[in-house]
Amino acid sequence: MVSVSGALEDQDEVDRIVAAWERERPDLDPRPLHVFSRVSRLSRRLDLARRRAFIDHELEGWEFDVLSALRRAGEPYELTAGRLLNETLVSSGTMTHRIDRMVAHGLVVRAVGATDRRVVLVRLTALGKAKVDAAMADLLESEHRLLAELTPQEAEQLSGLLRRLLLPLDR
Repeated sequence: MVSVSGALEDQDEVDRIVAAWERERPDLDPRPLHVFSRVSRLSRRLDLARRRAFIDHELEGWEFDVLSALRRAGEPYELTAGRLLNETLVSSGTMTHRIDRMVAHGLVVRAVGATDRRVVLVRLTALGKAKVDAAMADLLESEHRLLAELTPQEAEQLSGLLRRLLLPLDR
């Protein structure tokens, strides 16, 4: 069987899986597997690459998520705990535990709001900023290498198509 991409030699594992499903269950339309199985496999590989970039900088993935949310906030690199919850999609209890651990590692500090002392702010330390900046640089270098297989136009087209798939899920 010829894959969606064309020649037999261009087949990947997903093409073989889809062909097997077409053979075994001709009553089903397995075409979505061409997209979503590849996205799933790519996601797993990206997770591994990201873990390597974070480990090289002595960071856990969740630490990178929090630090990068603070870094993206701009000077003075601080957010409320509630805003961090929204940025990282974790529960309040989980965020409290994470902030505690990051404070212990010197990556962030807690501060109280200037106008409302009930507001807890989480602020990036110099160490946290240095670690997230270095990890981000390594991560982007790795991801640029992966995208080098595509032309800039193909990468832009892929990004747009993935955005169209994700938008309904983000609502």
